[in-house]
Amino acid sequence: MTLTAAVDYFEPWWVQLVKALLIFGVIFAVLPMIIIYERKLLGRFQGRYGPNRVGPYGLMQPLAEIVKFAVKEPFRPTTSVGFLYRVAPMVAILTAVASLALIPYGDVQHIFGQKVGLYGIDVSVGPLYVFAFGGISFYGIMLGGWASGSKYAFLGAMRGAAQLISYEVSQGLALVGVLITAGTLSVTGIVHAQAGMWYFIPQFAGFLIFMTASFAETNRAPFDLVEADSEIVGYFTEYGGTAFVAYLFAEYTNMIVVSGLATTLFLGGWLLPFGIHPPGWVDPFVVLAKMFLVLTFFIWVRATLPRLRYDQLMSFGWKILLPLATLNLLVTAVLVVR
Repeated sequence: MTLTAAVDYFEPWWVQLVKALLIFGVIFAVLPMIIIYERKLLGRFQGRYGPNRVGPYGLMQPLAEIVKFAVKEPFRPTTSVGFLYRVAPMVAILTAVASLALIPYGDVQHIFGQKVGLYGIDVSVGPLYVFAFGGISFYGIMLGGWASGSKYAFLGAMRGAAQLISYEVSQGLALVGVLITAGTLSVTGIVHAQAGMWYFIPQFAGFLIFMTASFAETNRAPFDLVEADSEIVGYFTEYGGTAFVAYLFAEYTNMIVVSGLATTLFLGGWLLPFGIHPPGWVDPFVVLAKMFLVLTFFIWVRATLPRLRYDQLMSFGWKILLPLATLNLLVTAVLVVR
């Protein structure tokens, strides 16, 4: 038997195993849908159709691309470090998927007479768990660039890692305001604390800071300098086939993680406005709908804003976003103590 942290009940080991397999399986099923949705929506934003050739309405395009990458001949630069070259994409995927376990899709429910939390885990350190794995993902970037044996890939890894670290500080400070307001580090506890008002309202500045930093964390436009065609090549330049797809898989998974965190910490999780209390089985659909809206916002911004230069990106992170995040934290602390 295993104890799920931050709750007062035991879950059998097989319940934990089933939940882990469900999380991993659902992500594999959802990622192709997100890719086709992004490409279709970008097409509409930009006055074109988007994918419309493979399958009905182009819906089989992601499957065709997966097959294309899978059957490509694997290659490795002669100057690369073999073991680390192969491990780097695995680190990126592992850290991204592990963070998904923290996203709660509902409260504790009775399923076949067994109490089951509709989340992977509810650890007592909450968001710190995600930031711990976010710190490890740094190694997936650095190893990918360094182990490739290419100076350009290594330079791209340095740029990507510097961007990740710079914006992670502001992102973390934005979340501290939520933690102070809720008075707990448990993600389910934070959702329950929003029963009167979603933190999107009192922590609006923190929400904007968190979302802005998240665009840089996930290498999304207008902060996609690492993979931009007009910039120096990225850390995955020497990767091809399934190894290249692994990095893309991690990027889109991180988008889902960020959307889940924004939903949980700022948008009330599974709670509905106006005091509406639906049955427990509705909770996961409420969370998924909110995450879908956040993902749509990611795509909308990509189609709207121009890309920053690298010096603008770093200057914005350290000179504007970090002071604003610190100020938001201080104001929140003063108001809560008062």
